[in-house]
Amino acid sequence: MSKPAASSLPVSFEFFPPKTPEGVDKLAAVRQQLYPLKPEYCSVTYGAGGSTQDGTIQTVRAILAEGVDAAPHFSCIGATKASVKAQLEAFQADGIKRIVALRGDLPSGYGGFGEFRYASELVAYIREATGDHFHIEVGAYPEMHPQAKSPAADLQAFVTKVKAGADVALTQYFFNTDAYFRFVDEVTKAGVQIPIIPGIMPIINSTQLMRFSDACGAEIPRWIRTRLESFGDDKASIQAFGLDVVTELCEKLRAGGVPGLHFYTMNQAGPVKALCERLNLA
Repeated sequence: MSKPAASSLPVSFEFFPPKTPEGVDKLAAVRQQLYPLKPEYCSVTYGAGGSTQDGTIQTVRAILAEGVDAAPHFSCIGATKASVKAQLEAFQADGIKRIVALRGDLPSGYGGFGEFRYASELVAYIREATGDHFHIEVGAYPEMHPQAKSPAADLQAFVTKVKAGADVALTQYFFNTDAYFRFVDEVTKAGVQIPIIPGIMPIINSTQLMRFSDACGAEIPRWIRTRLESFGDDKASIQAFGLDVVTELCEKLRAGGVPGLHFYTMNQAGPVKALCERLNLA
C-alpha cells in the first residue's frame, strides 16, 4: 500500500498520570518518542473526583517544561466554586493556558454533586472567573453520552456546553465515521461552529478495548468485534488488524475534512507512531 501525501493535519495526544516512579520514567520516554510528530498539545486525564489530580498536574508541568503545550483534564463533580477558583488560580500560576473541562464521574461512596452538575456550568464559571485566559476543550459523544436520556437531550446538552464558552470539542472514540459526520452536521445546524476533533483509540488489547467501550458507550461494530475475538490471545494479529482498521478510519476522517486527530495513547508510543507513519503525519 502506497503512503498518502504528507499532511499537516494537527495531532494531539492524551496521557494518564503514572502512579509509580517507574511509570513516570516510562511516560517521559514515551513522550520523547511522540514529540517528533509535533503535537499541538498533550492532555492529561485524572480520575473520578480528581483522585489523581496531583499526578495530573505534575505530568502537565513536565510536558510544559519540555516545550510542548499541555492541558489538564478538569472535572467539576463534587467541587465548589471556591475550590474551582483556587484550582484555576493554581493553573494560571503554573503557566497553563489550556483546560479540558468535563463534568467527571462521582467516585464511589461520594455524597453529592457539589455546586456543579454539568460541564456547561463549569465552562461558564471558568469564563466568568478568568475571561479568555484559558483555551477550553470539552467532550463530545457522536454515539450519544451513555447517561443521556435521548439523542435530542444529548445534542442540546452539547450545544449548551459550547455556548457557555468552549473553544474546541474532543470526541469520545468511535469506529463508525458516519456517527461522527452526522453528529457534526446536527450540531452545526444547531448553531455550533467550533472545531470538533475526533478522538482516536488505537486497537492494542481487545479485552481492554471491549471493557472500555462497554463502559463509555462507544460501539465496536460487529465485524470488528468478531475478528478481534477470533484472534484469541494472538497480540500480533490483534495489533496488525487494529492498525489496518484505525488507519482506514483516520483516512476517511481526513478525506471528510476533520480539523485534527486526538489520539488516546494509553501511555504507549508504538501504536500511535505506527498510525501516524501510515497516515504520513510523521
